[in-house]
Amino acid sequence: MNGNQDAPDHRHRRPPGVSDKTVEALGALSKALETTEQARGHLYAFHQLTGSADLQLDRAVALLREAGHPEWADKVETEILGRNVIPGHWTFQIIEAYNATYYRPFLHLERSAVDKLADGRDHLYEAEMKEARRTAGHPDHTARPESPRR
Repeated sequence: MNGNQDAPDHRHRRPPGVSDKTVEALGALSKALETTEQARGHLYAFHQLTGSADLQLDRAVALLREAGHPEWADKVETEILGRNVIPGHWTFQIIEAYNATYYRPFLHLERSAVDKLADGRDHLYEAEMKEARRTAGHPDHTARPESPRR
């Protein structure tokens, strides 16, 4: 591989005039957004697990009735089945509020910062870390993916 092919592609090279601190700051902003993505994933897991539990209550209610405990079946049905997880909210409403209030504004701000401060080039911090850590010329340390072989 010649030196030009064994270098990061244009999208992963720092634009002229972008300082080390700007690259570091954008890297920190990106990392915070990635953490927010994980939190959002946990919200969806919470949503799905809570929904699954609520649907499983149907079986518990039916079995309590079959076992001769209609008062307990009624209690589960009226007290827990379909209950709000926080006042006025089912889990889907929590996700909707999180997305509208926090996630989407954060996503748009991070994108705007990268567009304005780094000409829209993502992951400059990571790309520069990769360059610093890889062994140039090693077949398993290439700077970028190769074109598919035919």
